[in-house]
Amino acid sequence: MKGSVQTGETTSRVLMFSHGNVADKMLVRCMNYEFEEVISQIDSVTVLAPSPNKWFKYGTRISQRLAKNTPLSLNPGIDEIVVEGRYDLFFTVCEFVKDLLALNALKGWQERCAKSVCWIDEILLSECVHRACLAKLISQFDHVIVGCKQGVGLIKPLIEGDCVFLRPGVDAFRFSPFPHHPERSIDVLSIGRRSEVTHSKLIRMAEDDKILYVYDSTNGDEARSPAEHRLLYANLCKRSRYFIVNPGKIDQPDAIGREIIIGARYFEGAASGCILIGEVPGDDSFQKFFPWPDAVVPLPYNSENIDKVMEELDLQPDWQKKIRKNNLAGSLLNHDWVYRWETVLGLAGMESLPALMKRKQRLKGLAESVETSEV
Repeated sequence: MKGSVQTGETTSRVLMFSHGNVADKMLVRCMNYEFEEVISQIDSVTVLAPSPNKWFKYGTRISQRLAKNTPLSLNPGIDEIVVEGRYDLFFTVCEFVKDLLALNALKGWQERCAKSVCWIDEILLSECVHRACLAKLISQFDHVIVGCKQGVGLIKPLIEGDCVFLRPGVDAFRFSPFPHHPERSIDVLSIGRRSEVTHSKLIRMAEDDKILYVYDSTNGDEARSPAEHRLLYANLCKRSRYFIVNPGKIDQPDAIGREIIIGARYFEGAASGCILIGEVPGDDSFQKFFPWPDAVVPLPYNSENIDKVMEELDLQPDWQKKIRKNNLAGSLLNHDWVYRWETVLGLAGMESLPALMKRKQRLKGLAESVETSEV
């Protein structure tokens, strides 16, 4: 079956392919859908979010297996869609390279879009598709953004344009405690991968009624509603005093090799004004993303000393306020999704629209108010 996404002339300048209806509901993907939501608010966008056909479940397994082991790149089970109209930019954000297989259902987009940019958050050599298949998928794009440094060397030879390393952003308005300043009634928040040593210490403190410790208590890794998950997560963050952070996949060294992944938790926790406690990524890029002091209060991975770090912080309320204000203001001025979208537009040689500039002004105004506010 075939469908048409656009007939005649279009008033949108961006065609964005969303994987929201065809990808799984893994929690890690929720931030990508949040990015798409912000893009739709600050630019002129036509969103293409196809639905799977009845063969999708089996087609996905087959196409992904073939992509992993052979040069074949197949449609996983999405009815063919023909793009009409003209666009200045084609954009898609993926969590994994294998997500790009869905583009096999889309016909005519290269001819209809002047420029194309793809963002792949996780691209690890140990988990990538077959190199020949990768070349087919990636060479379709003018520019590529990757969330893992090792991906730059892998992707750059396959495209004519730029391959840029960039970490994810956050909806700074959603995660900010302003203007309502909810009480930080949660002492410690821990989401996702964790050190069992540190976790056990926090559990003992919680058992003794010393702290309110919120953590993952199930193995579930899918969201019923990505938007509602982000809302809940943001509300937990801005009601928490301390937030445990560690580099991504820190417990899987064989998967990441020498890569030090600056996980999304750093950005989300900082944007909510939490005090981040955990492993400080030993990577030059971390200082570029977080150039202000005490962005992370150091606690080595697998340390039992979380109680001592908290006690030291609790005795210094002025230090706490300074850390929170730095994290809040720094995030508002550097890590909202609007700044990541500016990078995309820069690669495509496109100007920002008024809605984008207005959002930046609001972010700047909120950042200026942080200094005179209680946090």
